Amino acid sequence: MNNILLAAPGLLDTDTRALVLAGFLAFIVPILFICVLSAPERDRVNDFYTAGRRMRPLRGALVLSGVYLSAATVLGTTGSVAVFGYDGLFIALCTVLSLGVLLLLSTPLRERVGYTLGDTFALRTPGPAVRIAAAVVTLSACVPYLVVQLSGAGVTTTTLLGLSGPGAEQTAVVMIGLLVVCATVFGGMRGTVVIQVIKTVVLLGAALAVTAVLLHRFHWSTDSLVDAAGRGSGRPAGYMRPGLRFAGSTDPEGTLDFIGLMITIVLGVACLPHVALQLNAAPDAATARRTVRHTIGIVGAFCLTTALMGFAAAALIGAPAIVASDPGGNSTLLLLTSELAGGASTDKGGAVLVVLVSSAIFLTTLAVVASVTLAAAGAIAHDLYTHVLRRGRTTEGREVAAARLASAGIGVLSIGLAVWVQGWNVLFLSALSLAVAASCLLPALVYSLFWSGYTRTGLLWTLYGGLFSAIGLQISGPVFSGNAMALFPDWHLDWFPLQTVVLVSMPAAFLLGLVGSAVGKRRVSAVPEPAGA
Repeated sequence: MNNILLAAPGLLDTDTRALVLAGFLAFIVPILFICVLSAPERDRVNDFYTAGRRMRPLRGALVLSGVYLSAATVLGTTGSVAVFGYDGLFIALCTVLSLGVLLLLSTPLRERVGYTLGDTFALRTPGPAVRIAAAVVTLSACVPYLVVQLSGAGVTTTTLLGLSGPGAEQTAVVMIGLLVVCATVFGGMRGTVVIQVIKTVVLLGAALAVTAVLLHRFHWSTDSLVDAAGRGSGRPAGYMRPGLRFAGSTDPEGTLDFIGLMITIVLGVACLPHVALQLNAAPDAATARRTVRHTIGIVGAFCLTTALMGFAAAALIGAPAIVASDPGGNSTLLLLTSELAGGASTDKGGAVLVVLVSSAIFLTTLAVVASVTLAAAGAIAHDLYTHVLRRGRTTEGREVAAARLASAGIGVLSIGLAVWVQGWNVLFLSALSLAVAASCLLPALVYSLFWSGYTRTGLLWTLYGGLFSAIGLQISGPVFSGNAMALFPDWHLDWFPLQTVVLVSMPAAFLLGLVGSAVGKRRVSAVPEPAGA
């Protein structure tokens, strides 16, 4: 990904790159100041974690859309459509369907949610063991997700500015990470909300602008666009047929991997901690449900534009050229923007388009990293510090101070890890985050919200069993080792044949929750009643 075509000399001239940098500074710096100035005046837990729970449906939908649409979703979905055609469209569709899962969970989750997922689980089964398990799972999902976002941000930023090399990317990761840490530490949820709203508006504006330009290029004919995409894909016969995403796998394994990927997206994204906890900001369950409904419309409209942008990239650039520059396809949107802007002969209008798209991508990274950092900090400060270490005996000011320190600590840790893995294929970490969410948090939430017979033993077995099975199978799969696209290509731990693990780890977690609850009930019934009872 270091040699993205956009960064090659001649595709964007020096003046355009200078305009991109000026746009960054003129656009991003005021937003960060607004974020810090939006911080609550007093150190109140409710304000820091939930912005006072006063979010109305439309504004809440803009915020939830901002939380939901990560840089990986924005860039990765466009690339998947460009390279894999039909399979990429299914990935875009599953991104929208995932919100349907959140819609089903929204009412009971908002009625039972506190400041963290540990609060939700503790309502049914109180105790420090439950909060520790919830915090461990939350951090296991959040930290890899942060590393992926920051690592991608470093590559994207250096690409847009015409820089190259690991040193430039690592510097960009550190600078972006520090900006996000400052915004989260000082702004809390209120500051994050400001970034999310602006990010969603800018991202939609950029997507609509690019879509309008590309449709004009094809005379507003989607048929012509799709036909040209098929020709540019290099595989016109199979471009609009299923199977390209895992074409290198054997037949049954490729089919299972594709089904597993769809399940991972639909069930995993909705249960990521920072997504599920965003419902905290709604004043009541009915508002939370309306918020998710509005979000489905916003995200659906955006995914439609990503499909069109993916087709245009395949048509104008060609899937082989995209894969040659970036095997993951994450550079597709940047390449398309450069092509539509005129490449080396970019005029002022084209330069404005490049600035708009680059600012949208940069804001997307800032917004998502801030939300994930806040969710992870809440698990440390609220669950571990306040309820496990202090056993609830602390003040709001001390908990908010602990949350600020936790935000800084999580940010520094994620920055360090992102710098360390720069240049690696971090697909493993992204898959791990979604697998943990689908294998641990989804079963635990479904049982906690809908099954009255769920016990503490069942909850702990679900969380830890799902976590260990997801991590163990992910490490044992081809995404971790054994092939050129793996995290460690020269290692050979790949005894598990599938790239997606939720087909095994998620049913295992549901089964462990069921068996653990039965075991827990037997233990309770086996305890003798005290004498004289």
